[in-house]
Amino acid sequence: MSTVNEQELNEIVHQVLARLPQGGSTQPSTTPAVTPLKSAPSPKNTVAIGADHGGFPLKEALKPTLTELGYSVIDCGTSSTSAVDYPDFAQVVAELVSSGRAWRGMMIDGAGIGSCMTANKVPGVRASMCYDLSTASNAREHNDANLLTLGAGLIGEALAKQILKTWLSTEFGGGRHAKRVEKIMAVEKQYLKDGK
Repeated sequence: MSTVNEQELNEIVHQVLARLPQGGSTQPSTTPAVTPLKSAPSPKNTVAIGADHGGFPLKEALKPTLTELGYSVIDCGTSSTSAVDYPDFAQVVAELVSSGRAWRGMMIDGAGIGSCMTANKVPGVRASMCYDLSTASNAREHNDANLLTLGAGLIGEALAKQILKTWLSTEFGGGRHAKRVEKIMAVEKQYLKDGK
């Protein structure tokens, strides 16, 4: 089982940032930054979390919940309510999940939709935007979602905590759902440049 260390996380962040267009709207002070971990936990216990400026307060409110549930948190930013672009942070979270450096990911923006779209562009990611307990349960049980997106402007903190707990505790159902998830991943493979 691989472990996460500060150097590996920084390499991922630098790879993501290198892909951003020069002169883009992301300012140096608002680029995604991963908070280093003091020790390298098992990826099974690691959740990468990110947010844009609209999701920042909810991200900060949910981090203690993750810790209370026994998860190590990789905070991918942002670190304030200053305006930033959600795709930058959603990509960092998604790449941590895709690479296996995080077991699950979570991204919060105003509606949760844009971050979900961005994360789903990263191979291996099955992001789900959830807005109630039913969508949280369904996303995990039926679709084996590995990244949760939330809309901070659409749900309150109490509901967000319930959604998070449900999403993290619901196991993938397998069976007939496994065949369907395999078909989702087969569609992704068709559009990858190298077909892998």
